[in-house]
Amino acid sequence: MLAKVIPTRVHAVLDYAVGILLIAAPWIFQFADESSAAKWISIIVGILVLLQSSITNYEGGFLGHAISMKMHLATDALVGIFLVVSPWLFGFADEGTNAWLPFVLIGLFDLGATALTNPNPGDRSLRAREAQRTV
Repeated sequence: MLAKVIPTRVHAVLDYAVGILLIAAPWIFQFADESSAAKWISIIVGILVLLQSSITNYEGGFLGHAISMKMHLATDALVGIFLVVSPWLFGFADEGTNAWLPFVLIGLFDLGATALTNPNPGDRSLRAREAQRTV
């Protein structure tokens, strides 16, 4: 089993960075004009990553805490798998390396970050343990 070395605070920063990267990826990697499917998948998934992050029960959840960290990580894993297979699933794998490689790399990064993240939000879990000690 992998060590859970990424705290939720760092995971939150990574979530927002990946969301913004996915939204900007069609222009950064210059596939916006090559593949409509790649462009819109990247933008939509980026927006969904940002929305999920904003309502997750961790340090980055600024709109609310509707999603548990464990559910967030499960969704991150699904997003990572989806990103890795989407070039072949939606037929833009033959559009050029600049169209499919960002999806594969970001998806693999997402899977790695998911596997290495401690699912217990740092500040909250520490407070809960301290509260249990005093009881």
